[in-house]
Amino acid sequence: MNIAVIKFLGTNCEEDVYRSIKLAGGYPEIVWFTERDLSRFDGAVIPGGFSYGDYLRAGAIGARTPVIEGLRDMIEMGKPVLGICNGAQIGLEAGFSKGALTNNINWRFVCKWVYLRVENNKTPFTKGYKKGEVIRMPIAHAEGRFYIDEDGLQEMYKKKMIVFKYCNEDGEVTEDANPNGSIDNIAGVCNEKGNCVLLMPHPERASEEILGSTDGLLMFKCMLEK
Repeated sequence: MNIAVIKFLGTNCEEDVYRSIKLAGGYPEIVWFTERDLSRFDGAVIPGGFSYGDYLRAGAIGARTPVIEGLRDMIEMGKPVLGICNGAQIGLEAGFSKGALTNNINWRFVCKWVYLRVENNKTPFTKGYKKGEVIRMPIAHAEGRFYIDEDGLQEMYKKKMIVFKYCNEDGEVTEDANPNGSIDNIAGVCNEKGNCVLLMPHPERASEEILGSTDGLLMFKCMLEK
């Protein structure tokens, strides 16, 4: 599968994502934010970084660039689209799923390894995991606290749009396991179709043993399965 790796001004994780897609058996191509037509690709990943210096709000400017319309078309066609960290911020700013990401509850940049519990294993990125499985990936963000009002939250649960939650090593969703104050420990969400997943943890940084975990590589392998 040919996968577009979207690059904005300030993106800094595109090479890591590129390598992970190749390790998983795909054919990545780095595509600039100015490109509108993504029809030649089978899917896309929006990597992390600090697009446009996180001015206004993290992801706000990136969500208003030409490539977003190409990604929107891709999502409507049912192709897999993954947004990681700043990519998740851009995706939520663009309305690819519900909710918003705001400043961490401690108002500090947080960089650490976390445990995640798989809440939805029916997406193109999580179908290789078991529901309730605990995996390990790193986070690195200052605006990763997921928020949505109560009505919106209940709608997301009803439509199975919660994909990952922060948890402890035993899979328990606790306050201590929540690194940024996200409502209900939410670490990743999806659209109603399930083909667009937006998460704050970095699966590309958990794709090789030398990095400390290979739990994230499976997300890319799943993405490439037709």
